[in-house]
Amino acid sequence: MRHLPTAIALSVAASFAAAEALGAQDVRDDVTETIDAFVEADEGMEEWFETAHAYAVLPNVGKGGFIVGAAHGTGQVFEGGDLIGELEMALVSVGLQIGGQSYSEVIFFQNEGALQRLIDGNLEFSSAVSAVIVTSGVAASANYSNGLAVFTRPKGGAMAEASLAGQKFEFTPYP
Repeated sequence: MRHLPTAIALSVAASFAAAEALGAQDVRDDVTETIDAFVEADEGMEEWFETAHAYAVLPNVGKGGFIVGAAHGTGQVFEGGDLIGELEMALVSVGLQIGGQSYSEVIFFQNEGALQRLIDGNLEFSSAVSAVIVTSGVAASANYSNGLAVFTRPKGGAMAEASLAGQKFEFTPYP
């Protein structure tokens, strides 16, 4: 299995050490494994983790629906490679849909302004925001939109849908 590049691994490990006393250790392994899985799926993801101003990792998002759907996930937010807080995501969707699935999501913030929208509680995704499903070579052609880039990686399940959805985020900073 491919491992995190050394600089990212050391930064993430140092951040986790500082956050352990704050109760963040329970998601540590999931976040590390998720970053590994994204880089393993597409080596170009390594550059996104290294050059983004900040990024949020949601290792396990569960989604299900029958006409009305919902999804929920929790994760951690890093700025300059340092762990700065926790993130909770909720999604509600309405439309033709049936099934259930799980996936991982990584949100990259291009600059301080984009991250500040999350911190201030003003970050929401509508159906207009599209996520890139990570497969080999896709990271090289992806771009930021309005200071954000969103990547997902399916983990399991199946869902058919033609719906309108919105994601809402709640950021909790570490002291």
